[in-house]
Parts: sequence; C-alpha cells; structure tokens
Amino acid sequence: MPTPAVVLDTNVLVAAGFNSRSASARIVDAVKRGRLRMMWNDDTRREIERILRQIPPLRSLDAARLFHPADRYALATHPERFAIVPDPEDRKFAALAHAAGAILVSNDEHLLSHRDRLDVRVLTPAAFVEHVLLPAEPPDERDAPPARPPRRPGNPDAGAPP
Repeated sequence: MPTPAVVLDTNVLVAAGFNSRSASARIVDAVKRGRLRMMWNDDTRREIERILRQIPPLRSLDAARLFHPADRYALATHPERFAIVPDPEDRKFAALAHAAGAILVSNDEHLLSHRDRLDVRVLTPAAFVEHVLLPAEPPDERDAPPARPPRRPGNPDAGAPP
C-alpha cells in the first residue's frame, strides 16, 4: 500500500507543538516515522518555518526533519486558481495539495468553509486521523485489551472477567 501524501497547513504544526496528544501531533509523528509523506514546496516551507520562528515556545522545534527532499514538489502549483479562498496565504497550501494529489490537513476556517468548492480534499486533523490515519495503522498491541491469564486446574477464577 502506498504511503499517503498530505499537505500540512502551518496551523497543524503549531497545534502539534502545543499539544503532544492532539490529532495534529499524531499526524506530525506519522510523518516523522515515514507513515505519511508530507508534500511541500519552497513557498509552504518558507511560511511554516517563518511562523514557527515567530512563536517563542515553538522556535526550538526541529521542523527541518519534516521536509524530506524526496517529498519536495518542484513544479508549478498555480495558487491563483484558488481565488475562492479569501486568504491569499492559504491558497498556496490548497494549490500544492491539488498539484501533488495530496490531502490538505488544516484547521483554517478559510479553507474548511470552502472545501466543498475546492478541487482538493481538505480535512481537519481529527477527521484525517479518524478516516485516513487510523484505518491505515497496523494494529498496535498497546491499544489491545489486556490478555487474560489462562485458566488452570484448581484455580477457577484465573482468567475470569472481574
């Protein structure tokens, strides 16, 4: 199964930096572990790094680890085709997701409120985790119910539910 490709809006990385238990953090962790491909181009990387440097608690994050050279999209993306998105700074993320054939993950209302009219799939981090990330995850023993001890002769309560 191919590794899913995503474009992460800056707000996803900010949310992950402030809450390590959030859906955003799970997505960023999946990128770090190679379970997702974070597509990027020079414009989106520049914005992400600029915003992270402006937020004191996030300045020390090693965002460079997320920008894998193999996932850099170097072709034209045409943000001007996404003029329906009110904020011009958000258009570059929609354009990149469209051009790269990736899912755009964002908490941005400008993108979410127009997602039905965009030619790109836009999901919140929580929706992405629920509908894309979790179904693709291999079963994890940490999430499995605890194993019951086997029943032994002479101990009728061993393994019985409490």
